[in-house]
Amino acid sequence: LKSRLKDGEDLYGIFLLSFSPTIAEIAGLAGYDFAVVDMEHGHGGISDALPCLHALAATNTAAILRLPESSAAWAKKALDLGPQGIMFPMIDDAKSARKAVSYCRFPPDGVRGSAHTLVRASDYGIDVGYLTTYGEDLLIMCQVESEEAVENVDEIAAVDGVDCVQMGPLDLSASMGFLWDPGHKKVRAAMSTAEKTVLSGRKAYLSGFVMPHDGAAALHRRGYRMVSGAADLELFRSAAVEDVRKFRASIESNGEQVPEEKYWSE
Repeated sequence: LKSRLKDGEDLYGIFLLSFSPTIAEIAGLAGYDFAVVDMEHGHGGISDALPCLHALAATNTAAILRLPESSAAWAKKALDLGPQGIMFPMIDDAKSARKAVSYCRFPPDGVRGSAHTLVRASDYGIDVGYLTTYGEDLLIMCQVESEEAVENVDEIAAVDGVDCVQMGPLDLSASMGFLWDPGHKKVRAAMSTAEKTVLSGRKAYLSGFVMPHDGAAALHRRGYRMVSGAADLELFRSAAVEDVRKFRASIESNGEQVPEEKYWSE
């Protein structure tokens, strides 16, 4: 994941909140470049995330673990699972960004607890070179999603070890008093300011979500290198609602529901 960004690739991903290994596997097979297993808003924790990481690894898809909070304990357990990236929520200033980075590094460079001879991250100790390569392989992402964070985004992005700034338009709009209107001109202006500041620093990558008012192409034009288009629950919800709508419409019109595609020969 990290090397692909260094090579100049633009990556497209999905958020997984269902904690279904089957859905994770389908996402990988579908061709997403990365999948964020979301422990912040999804119902699952570390034990639920592991089968999803197994499924993503089987499809050669990079896994990012989104923590429920920025703490050393959560980071330690997440990192021991061996994701390719880790996402820290609600990073508001350089101090909290430095703490997040320290949670990812072993002493003397950080405070990460060590059980590297036993955990999945080191192939359960089989990867004897893990301690020399883990920092090069892990993408550290800090979420900027408040007015305070936007004001401090230059310092956040400049912290050594912060690889990517993940913009959070929904929480940002809420912090600005526009919970119901993330497309408000003031929210968009704050987003624009933060984006330009990160890009001008030329140190951290930009990552973000597709929104109804802000599509993938627009994000790409503004310099985002990682774009997430949807969440698994969102995709299923939309497909399920549409399936029921089509059925109701077919019954009401006394017509037959005709399959749109054929999966067999006649």
